[in-house]
Amino acid sequence: MISFSPPRIDQKIIDEVVDTLRSGWITTGPKTKLFEKRIAEYCGGKAVLCLNSATAGLELMLKWFGVKEGDEVILPAYTYSATANVIIHCSARPVFVDVGGDFNIAVSEIERAITEKTKVIMPVDFGGLPCDYDSVNALVQKNEIKKIFSATSSEQKMLGRIFILSDAAHSMGAVVNGKKTGSLTDASVFSFHAVKNLTTAEGGAVALNLPPPFNNEALYKTLCVKSLHGQDKDALAKAQKGNWRYDVVDAGYKMNMTDILASIGLVELERYDSDTLKKKKLICEKYNDGLAIYPWALLPIQKVEAQDRKVETSYHLYPLRIKGINESQRDEIMRKIFDRNVSVNVHFIPVPMMSFYKGLSYNINDYPNTYKMYCNEISLPVFYDLDDKQIKTIIEAVVKSVSEVLNVSAR
Repeated sequence: MISFSPPRIDQKIIDEVVDTLRSGWITTGPKTKLFEKRIAEYCGGKAVLCLNSATAGLELMLKWFGVKEGDEVILPAYTYSATANVIIHCSARPVFVDVGGDFNIAVSEIERAITEKTKVIMPVDFGGLPCDYDSVNALVQKNEIKKIFSATSSEQKMLGRIFILSDAAHSMGAVVNGKKTGSLTDASVFSFHAVKNLTTAEGGAVALNLPPPFNNEALYKTLCVKSLHGQDKDALAKAQKGNWRYDVVDAGYKMNMTDILASIGLVELERYDSDTLKKKKLICEKYNDGLAIYPWALLPIQKVEAQDRKVETSYHLYPLRIKGINESQRDEIMRKIFDRNVSVNVHFIPVPMMSFYKGLSYNINDYPNTYKMYCNEISLPVFYDLDDKQIKTIIEAVVKSVSEVLNVSAR
């Protein structure tokens, strides 16, 4: 059986983890701090905080910005539940909007959804393809949009506009006009979950890129405190000679990354552009070559070159769409692919289709393009150790399965 997304665990990673275990320092310590520094250098963010998940990063930033009951946060209907759940955790209201043909949030839909209650926009970089941040950034700077922004916290008053919090869980290493994700808007949150391009087993990071008068380094220190029970010293600081005394200055959270996780990330980041991304891109290109000849195959958008906007995905997913099918046909195609010992997936079941959100009166019929994109999408395996023979097997499994369900030629 060809798996969908097994992690890459090689001797380099094993050696680095063993080094951490033998160091005697396994919680948040020197390797986590080094990993934060390396990510900031890599993505061009002004400061980076590593945490135990991307979900933690999203919620931490919403709480920091003062999002509360009565507030609204705009996000795409096409995303994973974590993007919406963190808004619920803040007692705020998720405002879903439809997506465009690239699976990403439609800027025109964002503008229509903005009200005086809107505090945050959370675009999601689906599959690793960055959203149109130039347009989103420009939108919140419009005078008519800034006039209706109602600031209720000191952070909101300082920013003076809607905060853009990028869910960049998929897009580590993606590029827009030469700039990497993490430096494209106010703040971006990465995921290092086991299935991600760059993994730490579990984990995430917040890349801070807020404009003046914010001091991103000072904000990093504030978030460190908030992410560790509101404690003003972490374990590394308290380990210094005579520095045991600490204070709790906030009712914070337990969100810190450990050095064991960071040690995996340090290895992965060092070879990310030169090795991992190149391999992922090559796999996606081979899928393109093998599937482009079929009229039913709607290949994913992986590059955008329009006017002055040049975008390249991080090749995290290969979201193939099958032209002209409905949801039940898609599911039948997937069953046949699995029967051929190939694991595939769907990214994602839109959040308004989930029972909890249906119970809050959200309805997928309000987001027609989201449903259209979902009902014929099949994600193919894209992992580092996938070889040419397996890629050929996957393509054959897809082609034969589609041909059987649609009763078309497999050639």
